[in-house]
Amino acid sequence: MKITKDLIQHIAKLARIRLATSETEKFTQQMGDIVGFIEKLNSVDTAGILETNQVNGMENVLREDEVENFPKMEELIACSNNPIENNQIKIKKSI
Repeated sequence: MKITKDLIQHIAKLARIRLATSETEKFTQQMGDIVGFIEKLNSVDTAGILETNQVNGMENVLREDEVENFPKMEELIACSNNPIENNQIKIKKSI
């Protein structure tokens, strides 16, 4: 695909971006380089290569949630400077 100044200006118009002439020239060159690299990647033969979705070998690193009761809950709540209500620390509204 050939990247032209007209194409860059059209993309800028769609994105509602104003480009100076120097920027149009700069982005035409940069986008041309990017598209050229992608075309080079498309020419690589990957027929015998398996798809890879991760490379570090980790599997299912998530764990089930487990509810635990902290044995000294009252001590933790007592450390708060905020008021206590229904065995919970009351904080200011944050919205």
